[in-house]
Amino acid sequence: MNFISYVLGAILLLILLILLTAFVCFYIAFYVPRRKPQNPEEYSVPEGEIYEPYREQIINWMKETRNLAHEDVSIVSFDGLSLHGKYYEYQPGAPIELMFHGYRGTAERDLSGGVQRCFRLKRNVLIVDQRTSGQSQGHVISFGINESRDCLFWVDYLISRFGKDVKIILTGISMGAATVMIAAGKPLPKNVIGILADCGYTSARDIIKKAIREMKLPPDLLYPFVKLGARIYGRFDLEETSPIEAMRKCTKPIIFIHGESDDFVPCEMSRQNYEACSAPKTILTVPGAGHGLGYMVDMEGYFKTLNDFSKQYGI
Repeated sequence: MNFISYVLGAILLLILLILLTAFVCFYIAFYVPRRKPQNPEEYSVPEGEIYEPYREQIINWMKETRNLAHEDVSIVSFDGLSLHGKYYEYQPGAPIELMFHGYRGTAERDLSGGVQRCFRLKRNVLIVDQRTSGQSQGHVISFGINESRDCLFWVDYLISRFGKDVKIILTGISMGAATVMIAAGKPLPKNVIGILADCGYTSARDIIKKAIREMKLPPDLLYPFVKLGARIYGRFDLEETSPIEAMRKCTKPIIFIHGESDDFVPCEMSRQNYEACSAPKTILTVPGAGHGLGYMVDMEGYFKTLNDFSKQYGI
């Protein structure tokens, strides 16, 4: 009897240890606590030395974008979250870029430069605070799984508001690129005429294992706990799909852009997504550009490639 009790106790302890490890992994990778309201005098710049040379430019873009006429808009997600966006109109009836920011970023921080670029292309633009970020609700990041469903809801919003003839371009940077790529693997209305994926990863599994490896921890041992934490505490399947899987189903013209010196999401991941893509496609890699810095490092080359791509596919 004592032996049985010992075995049961050991099994219970093991289960508790697994659940605790999964919770810690969930908390680090996916959970976002309650956020403080943003101070209107502050400007958030991405952390890291690679962004320091561009700090002034990033802040100037944010200042300019704050001063542009815009409309605050919102939708309710499939799971009841209020999601926030800002709509900037270049001219009535112009195509609309629907833009998504990166992991733990905000629309203003990551996409203000994109607003300026869209105006150069004579496009309207809706920048979105992804779930958990900015003024949107939520506490769980899902690396593009639930965010891609939000993307489809935003597409429906634009069609219902601007009519059945509205033209939409899906654009994302980093995790935002994963968001739009995963959405592109699902049935999309004819209104979506193109996609821009800037420095996106191949899969949540690949990028999370890379992060674990860089922490000097064993990725093959820890990743199952990360996946379990997402399932139990985040209530989503981290491997439900992936950007690279979605690219095999994509039918919309898509342009991949990536900095060749990206230490966070390796440039090779965009090359792999490009190779897997079954749709009309273009790729631009920017020498010397770190994560999310392709446009800043080579604005004219970025703009020209994007403009040529748009002309080629009638976007």
